[in-house]
Amino acid sequence: MSDKLIIFDTTLRDGEQSPGASMTKDEKIRIAKILEKMRVDVIEAGFAIASPGDFDAVRAVAKAVKDSTVCSLARALDKDIDRAGEALKNTNSPRIHTFIATSDIHMKMKLNMTPDEVVSQAVRSVKRATKFTDNIEFSPEDAGRSELDFLCRIIEATIDAGATTINIPDTVGYNVPHQFGETMRLLIDRIPNSDKAIFSAHCHNDLGLAVSNSLSAVLNGARQIECTINGLGERAGNTSLEEAVMAVRTRQDIFDCDTRIDTENILSASRLVSSITGFVVQPNKAIVGANAFAHEAGIHQDGILKHRETYEIMKAEDVGWNANKLVLGKHSGRNAFKARLSELGFEFESDSEFNDAFARFKDLADKKHEIFDEDLQALISETQTEAEEVIRLISLKVCTESGKNNTADVTLLINGEEKSASAKTSGAVDATFNAILSLVNIEPTLQLYSVSNVTQGTDSLGEVNVRLEHEGRIVNGQGVDTDIITSSAKAYVHALNKVMENTERAHPQI
Repeated sequence: MSDKLIIFDTTLRDGEQSPGASMTKDEKIRIAKILEKMRVDVIEAGFAIASPGDFDAVRAVAKAVKDSTVCSLARALDKDIDRAGEALKNTNSPRIHTFIATSDIHMKMKLNMTPDEVVSQAVRSVKRATKFTDNIEFSPEDAGRSELDFLCRIIEATIDAGATTINIPDTVGYNVPHQFGETMRLLIDRIPNSDKAIFSAHCHNDLGLAVSNSLSAVLNGARQIECTINGLGERAGNTSLEEAVMAVRTRQDIFDCDTRIDTENILSASRLVSSITGFVVQPNKAIVGANAFAHEAGIHQDGILKHRETYEIMKAEDVGWNANKLVLGKHSGRNAFKARLSELGFEFESDSEFNDAFARFKDLADKKHEIFDEDLQALISETQTEAEEVIRLISLKVCTESGKNNTADVTLLINGEEKSASAKTSGAVDATFNAILSLVNIEPTLQLYSVSNVTQGTDSLGEVNVRLEHEGRIVNGQGVDTDIITSSAKAYVHALNKVMENTERAHPQI
């Protein structure tokens, strides 16, 4: 049994299926690059046949990534396999991940296929994938509710057909750890050719057990975990990469394997994914939450001061936390700015992009005396997003007075043309949104509006997240500024830009 645990990150595919978490091609490339820097083994870049945009994103990630394997998902259909193979053409290390449902309820109610037909289709698809690569993963969808005998049958057949990784998905998050681990052990023990493939776990978090189920699978022979940054994903999410990796790394007395992940980049990856998707990390989130290494109780503080390991089982620095968060100010130069951003996982594609970011940093430094890592991450995320905008906020003037309606005057640049509008309502944010909406030809529904501070202090950047629904499509927008109303306007405009992309895509469940 290998002592290497493969980390398969599906933030760009399954993670993107969270309502509002859709990512642009450039955003996917940025996340892929920090995943590569973390030494993630396999990056699932998307579902190539879902839409032209998804195909382009998979191809772009495959081109940008050199050290990690890049994977595309494909249903067990010829057209899906061919599209995935085309997207991964000329990739350093490609993988095709194909799947078909194997539970009784899925075969009867969704596929309307017999078990024999499902096995035949799975074998056909794996064989077709061998035209493009010898790195093929097969998943029996809803394996967590599938009959064990049938799983053994279809897995043995797909390994014979050329599958080199067999992924066991708990698609609906139904399993509990001892059950899922036992399923993994029985499959490996009972399938005659199981030694010819790596077994993998892909768990969903509907019952809050995704990480536990994945770790139980590892203890029972699995040597790949499919996971996402921050546990992002469909419904309640997926196995959290940072939690699974640090559990294995911290408890080497229990696990006889380890990952090759560079854990010092975990926090940067978490913040980047959070800033791009708008899914805020809860303060008490393990490993990457703001309180993960905070100690308020007097007894705990006393113990930490005497000996760190009395109350800490990990070093905060090992996952990217830096005790000295204050790094830059208004007198900092270009080299210091660029060096710190590189440490945080940000690289610039052009001099103009860097110059724009540096100008924004100097503008922020005039407003804020202390610049923290969180400020820089929020600032750069906004800079790299704005280049893709069709609509841009040019100016905003808001007049407020207690007991009276508020007035918002907005000027936008829409397709290169400046347009202005005014609106008056009881709330400053509402007036701002109404003024913006009057300048576009769509009427989305506001599903979420949230405000949070990026750092401490009254001069903190305010981060606003907006979620809009339009014609069945849900998008998320984010804006940051020292002024909350301006942040709100930026977030609304950001979301509107995504709505106007009007990208249609299909989302499979694994």
